[in-house]
Amino acid sequence: MRAPMIETARLRMRPFERGDVDELHRVFIAPGVRRFLLDDRIVPREWVEEEIAASIARFESGSSGLFCVYSKEDETLIGFCGFRPFFEPPELQLLYGLLPACWSKGLATEAARAMIAFGFQELAFDRVTASADAANAASLRVLEKAGMVFDRRATIDGLETLFYVAYRKPLT
Repeated sequence: MRAPMIETARLRMRPFERGDVDELHRVFIAPGVRRFLLDDRIVPREWVEEEIAASIARFESGSSGLFCVYSKEDETLIGFCGFRPFFEPPELQLLYGLLPACWSKGLATEAARAMIAFGFQELAFDRVTASADAANAASLRVLEKAGMVFDRRATIDGLETLFYVAYRKPLT
């Protein structure tokens, strides 16, 4: 599957590419991004290379991967958004992360809404799932503003995790 460019009013998103390692590493190690997403772990550059390769492989196999998120205003990389498998058994979930300077501007919600629409319209998903640590109130608000609803609560690796879901609307 050749993934398209996705555009919103303020964002441009394109699939991860191998040359994105340094810019994405800067995003993944930002304290606000890694706090909940990576349990505050500073990942090595090689981890980012593996994430990029896995994302590319998912696209090539007909699934979906992760996209770089750019601000249309100045064309700088501000984060990532897309679908990635989590947990056992693996479940493809919506994932996003933006640099802290971009928080509280509605950009994460804008990216999440666009990705949910992509999942339904281009990938024919019947549902989109996402999860966040219960303590990550900002991410939970993004999921709700993006149109997702609470699905369930679970304890995963000792952390309270909340799951949200959005369903494809039936054609009328």
